[in-house]
Amino acid sequence: MLSSIIMSEAYIVTGASKGLGRSICELLAENGYVVIGLARDSKELKSLGEHLKKYNDESRVLVCDMSNGYDVSEAGKQIVTNFSRIDGVIHNAGIIGPVGSMFTTATDEWNNTIMVNLLSIQHLTKILYPAMANSEHCRVTTISSGAAVNSLHSWSAYCASKAGLDMWTRSLADEGARHGISAVSVAPGIVDTGMQETIRSTSKEDFPMVEKFIEFYNNGDLVAPEVVANALFELITKHNFEQSGKRFDVRDL
Repeated sequence: MLSSIIMSEAYIVTGASKGLGRSICELLAENGYVVIGLARDSKELKSLGEHLKKYNDESRVLVCDMSNGYDVSEAGKQIVTNFSRIDGVIHNAGIIGPVGSMFTTATDEWNNTIMVNLLSIQHLTKILYPAMANSEHCRVTTISSGAAVNSLHSWSAYCASKAGLDMWTRSLADEGARHGISAVSVAPGIVDTGMQETIRSTSKEDFPMVEKFIEFYNNGDLVAPEVVANALFELITKHNFEQSGKRFDVRDL
């Protein structure tokens, strides 16, 4: 069982097992925060849980596939049942989804991208709301993308979901203010993660710009997740209500 007593500020991070999500979890833990990491079941998630425990026994991980509504419900319920207060949420989980023509990609794959990148975020946040409202100031950060503002050929599901996420964040900022909830979105730049590997492995027929992303990798333009996490840390943990509703780019922080 999760403890009902929180000695430090508690943050939830989705997509916690790898890449940017993992680096954010580790940085939060190292700085004294209670961290609840959510991700699909994997050896990486288990090892993260063991690592977080070294810093605070309240920290832990929960298995949650963000494409599965039942998983999202169960994880959310477990958190609010056992944690009376949530001080921050980082909605980091996301998938690139089907890369290819919007006219030929499988409908279930396209819809799944919207589910993971947008609908599950609303689902989880709605469940967490009572604990978020119990915080003196709950700070929500959503991980956006350049694809939220620039259409990329063959990325229709990803672009649409990230654009929707930006507007969802602004809506949360508007509606959450009177409950002590602020929300910002941030584009993390080109991060060296598994998503980038997936993009580089796409055929040129499906993604005409694939050679540009291969060039990013070969030129060393990708930024390590831990570097991005450090750049985001102050915004994630200290953003104020004047900043709430705004979209940031990590390169400007």
